[in-house]
Amino acid sequence: NEPPGSRLRVPLTGLTMAEYFRDEEGQDGLLFIDNIFRFAQAGSEVSALLGRIPSAVGYQPTLSSEMGALQERITSTKKGSITSVQAVYVPADDYTDPAPVATFAHLDSTIVLDRAISEQGIYPAVDPLASTSRILTPEIVGDDHYHTARGVQKVLQRYKDLQDIIAILGIEELSDEDKQIVSRARKIQRFLSQPMFVAEAFTSKEGKYVSREDTVKGFKEILEGKHDNKSEQSFYMVGSIDEVK
Repeated sequence: NEPPGSRLRVPLTGLTMAEYFRDEEGQDGLLFIDNIFRFAQAGSEVSALLGRIPSAVGYQPTLSSEMGALQERITSTKKGSITSVQAVYVPADDYTDPAPVATFAHLDSTIVLDRAISEQGIYPAVDPLASTSRILTPEIVGDDHYHTARGVQKVLQRYKDLQDIIAILGIEELSDEDKQIVSRARKIQRFLSQPMFVAEAFTSKEGKYVSREDTVKGFKEILEGKHDNKSEQSFYMVGSIDEVK
């Protein structure tokens, strides 16, 4: 409910404060922006007030340069660093909308929340196929982590490809290999759920913290078939793989 000029300046002001702590205090800062779409929207409104001819989908013609001027200031120096976590609203779930496109071009990683996953009762409703990370390379995360992550994505993608066949012909018409992939994929989907500390008051379930090492270990064991004899429901809302019974 603030004027568009104010909403356009707020992210820049917050970033300037973060730069002060980085450059003057020599600290590593964490900058939260909720929601970066409001910055793009405010720029569009200001552009309209200035009488500029709109670009694609009614956005300002300077959208890319304005977004770049903000995002490229979020960086590391010899004195310190700024790490930014940004919520990105995607209008009408259209990932080709100019505002999200201009934003994603500057992000090192994205975590995509999916309504279809939420409807299955899996929380956090993160889509591992749509989510991305530039640091998911063997040189940074290690071979074990990298190959496990890619293996999980491969199994989930194959399961996604088979869903139309399952819906039409039934799972019994699949080959034994595909049946095994479907079984492991469904276990992986449920193992991706996790009791959250912030939801304890609503779910009555204690939040669980799982280290990166334990997470990789758990998914690796599922991929290797060490838990093929366990029901998929036993993987739902647990912490580490050792809690699966």
